Amino acid sequence: MSRYLIQGGRVIDPANNIDDTLDVLIENGKIEAVGKHLAADAEVIDASGMIVAPGLVDMHVHLRDPGRTDEETVETGLRAAAKGGFTSIACMPNTDPVTDSASVVEYIQRQAKDAGFGNVFPIGAITHGLAGERLSEMGELIQAGAVGFSDDGKCVMNSQLMRRALEYTRMWGKPVISHAEDELLARNGQINEGYWSTVLGLKGIPSAAEEVIIARDIILAELTGGKLHIAHLSTAGSLDLVKRAKEHGVNVTCEVTPHHLILTDENLQGYDTNFKVNPPLRTAADIEALRKGLKDGIIDAIASDHAPHARHEKEMEFDYAPFGMIGLETTLGLILTELVDGGVLSLGGAIAKMSAGPSRILGIPKGSLGIGGDADLIVIDTNAILEVSANKFESKSINSPYVGRTLKGVVKDVFTAGEPVIKDKVFVDSYGEKRFSRVVL
Repeated sequence: MSRYLIQGGRVIDPANNIDDTLDVLIENGKIEAVGKHLAADAEVIDASGMIVAPGLVDMHVHLRDPGRTDEETVETGLRAAAKGGFTSIACMPNTDPVTDSASVVEYIQRQAKDAGFGNVFPIGAITHGLAGERLSEMGELIQAGAVGFSDDGKCVMNSQLMRRALEYTRMWGKPVISHAEDELLARNGQINEGYWSTVLGLKGIPSAAEEVIIARDIILAELTGGKLHIAHLSTAGSLDLVKRAKEHGVNVTCEVTPHHLILTDENLQGYDTNFKVNPPLRTAADIEALRKGLKDGIIDAIASDHAPHARHEKEMEFDYAPFGMIGLETTLGLILTELVDGGVLSLGGAIAKMSAGPSRILGIPKGSLGIGGDADLIVIDTNAILEVSANKFESKSINSPYVGRTLKGVVKDVFTAGEPVIKDKVFVDSYGEKRFSRVVL
């Protein structure tokens, strides 16, 4: 294993309350030391003027592998993650076959190990086949490596099943991740129900479709003592429900996506299906509430909800196009550009929501530069500009509404388990040689 000394950067490690100009020594895949004026026989990386932070953690990613490797694979997903500064990702179970058995969990882990670009933590399905009829073998999935459970993409409409899921997972301290969407209220909906759904002639999905399920799941979490996490929270009403639940001591956390913090249903005027997501883009008032929720600490994590889709599918008529956009490569830049520069979050606060926060929710030993921990680390050039271009994505898919935009911040270096994945904005192999000719910019 190599030794690296990262010198002179502003080290921001929210998990350990560090924000100072320091050096970081990596040895044998671990963080050996963090301090001033460190000296060691090691390869030196000058981080002057840069941000040094724990590798980011995205707790909501769709890898499409197994099943739709034309849209994404574990390897391409990890490459996209690395480019965006994420050294650890949690992948949702709506694959084909569904991640409802140990064999699928083990397959994903093997693919991640072979790819070598970062860490993948599988999320197991709450129910067999995501059918919402009977619980998966949760103990078996946890033993295989699942770190949480979700039927993401589908709501567990059966309240008794959701109760049992929260009861069983409590034994292992694992979160149940709720895709909060009442199927009857949301049926055939395409965008947020409101002014723009009326103007555009598209069936709407009301805020209530999300909020009634969040209310139900909070009640069930209080009843069972289970660990509830709300995925992709999108409305002011949902935020208020979570806030009140936390005040009453319910074990509930929540995440928000960049697109629900930045975009509104007004962006759908041109019927561009790259803006079609689930839950749908809401209103400016919802964005204002969610941003305040981030600032006040009610929202625990920022997650991309990276959802790759084949180009021909996104180019279908609006009603038939699938929901979702890719986000691994743009999340950091969007947060730096829109929220940090916009005064919503401090830089340290933003990094916390994408490192320590999701790690704590999932119960994984990531998102920290603690001594002796895995050396998953990134160096960010916050002065550099990322030009979002469809032909520069590492993801196999290009369904992003941000193509053509320029975002602040480029990930200069990425280390996973003490070895460079990206070095000076170029992907490398474990021996420090160029693996691919494509550069990050």
